[in-house]
Amino acid sequence: MLKFQNKVILVTGSGTGIGQTVAKLFAENGASIIILGRRKEPLEETKKILDEIISRVKSNAKVWLFSGVDVSDETGVSQMFDSLKNSNVSVDVVVNNAGVSGPVTCFSNAPLEEFKSTVAIHLTGTFWTSTQALKVMKPGAKIVTISTFFTEERPFEQRPYRFRSPYTASQGAKNRLAEAMSWELAEKGIVSIATNPGPVHSDRIYKTVYPKAAAEFLRTSGFEDLTPSEVEAANKEIVGLLGENEQTVKDGIAKAASAVAKMKNGDAEKIAQTLARLLAKIQEIAEKVQKNTSFMIADRQFLSQMQVAQTVMTLADDDIAKILNGKVIPGDRVFYPVKPHITTSAPQVHQPDFASQVFVFTIDATDKGDAERAAFLAQHVEKNGGKAVCLISNETSKENQELISSKFHSHTVNLKSPEEIQRWLNAAKNIGKISAVVHITGKVPQDIKIIDLSRKRWDDLVDKFVNTPATVLQSAFEMFVPGGSKDPRLYKDASGTAVIIGPDMPSGAKISGSDRARVEVFRGALRPFATTVNQELSDVLKSKVRSFLVLPGGVDGKESDNAKITQALNYFVTDTARRSSEITFCVDETRE
Repeated sequence: MLKFQNKVILVTGSGTGIGQTVAKLFAENGASIIILGRRKEPLEETKKILDEIISRVKSNAKVWLFSGVDVSDETGVSQMFDSLKNSNVSVDVVVNNAGVSGPVTCFSNAPLEEFKSTVAIHLTGTFWTSTQALKVMKPGAKIVTISTFFTEERPFEQRPYRFRSPYTASQGAKNRLAEAMSWELAEKGIVSIATNPGPVHSDRIYKTVYPKAAAEFLRTSGFEDLTPSEVEAANKEIVGLLGENEQTVKDGIAKAASAVAKMKNGDAEKIAQTLARLLAKIQEIAEKVQKNTSFMIADRQFLSQMQVAQTVMTLADDDIAKILNGKVIPGDRVFYPVKPHITTSAPQVHQPDFASQVFVFTIDATDKGDAERAAFLAQHVEKNGGKAVCLISNETSKENQELISSKFHSHTVNLKSPEEIQRWLNAAKNIGKISAVVHITGKVPQDIKIIDLSRKRWDDLVDKFVNTPATVLQSAFEMFVPGGSKDPRLYKDASGTAVIIGPDMPSGAKISGSDRARVEVFRGALRPFATTVNQELSDVLKSKVRSFLVLPGGVDGKESDNAKITQALNYFVTDTARRSSEITFCVDETRE
């Protein structure tokens, strides 16, 4: 009998690439396959391939095809699993593979809707597919999530992945989500594992990610006599020409040159020559990035898609899955020399005089403790000569709003609206120079189980702990560097401090592993996000603007100490902090 005879495997994003290869390997081993994705044509081609395999191995397996299913779409995913349930189909393995590149650009230039869409596909798609799949899963079933190596490899190591902030945020959270689900699914006898395969040979990385990253390097400084905006307009037209025949490239460059010529009222023929050199430079940098990455691998080889599929199939083995339940494996094959981005408490500095300085606090309080923290920090600023302006989320309870607004200059604001945040930040500039924008996320509710959450409750959590902090940060950057999103050259030597505080680790004497893992989903999103954004600010934009992350509370369940956060704030506004690579501070943890 074939290894997966009479088993049913569901693979998201299975029309092409890794997903298709995973589906093919399971079919070779006797499984019936459920394939799904957004585009019908590649899925139909995959089904044809799978039907041929099934016929050849004589497994009598089946293939179910669900086209037009975007894993981030609540209705589409729910209806698919309802259909399977009504047909009495039981799923043995779910492979969370679907993904997109997302915007490959500096965070300050990334459209927020594209940021949110990337998070929705990678993170929410994994959550919703996994929890809806429970309708058709029995004890012994497995959920295998494919994530990325550009997240945490070790507890205090964090890898930035510049130009990929929404991707790294959602991938970091996916790793922690796989761990959290393993705790909650144990009573159902269902296993949850994640795998970070490292660099993989794929059209996406060669034709999209590396070339777009190279193009972004060139956009940030401009190219020859082209401004960043002109380079960006050209890149949209010419990056896709890499690998095409000579005539296609020539025609594409001519079209792009015509568009740029209108922007700058220039000579289209001369601009075409410049764009030809730009495209050659993009290819050169992309190839260099690929080569440099390979030199960090022992055998200098990226994995093949089949090797990733073999890893997934190994993890779906009954005995292996039980051993590795809740783990994120394998440890990545790439050796990156990583700076110490994560640390514990901030260095003590002489108390700064905040006279003539304004600190803007954006507050998304979950409970009274969050509101008290905001008041404590605001009081610290004003006690030392500064002015605190508090922008309180309109979703904060009236009681907690009053706790803050009764003591400080405050406004109730929709923190999901970048336009509204920007308006209030500009108003705050009338009070004085804004030295720091400090966002308080609030705590993750402890009365929940992830696998039981409604889609609305989940979306609210993702907004609160991922999308809203990103919205506030991007608004703060635009306030510190007006026009910098379109002309990144303006960032050079500009200064400013943006801080995200939270969410806290749960406190108390009887904190379970499940409680900690649940909070880590969202802390796991913010760590790679903050690290990636900061590397763009320092290494690419040559800026003194910085984003810091404070994660209060400790693994031992002790209460967080707000005084340690004020110590961190004092440090964050110093030149020393802006020169350091340490940007995530676990202020209540102790490490020898």
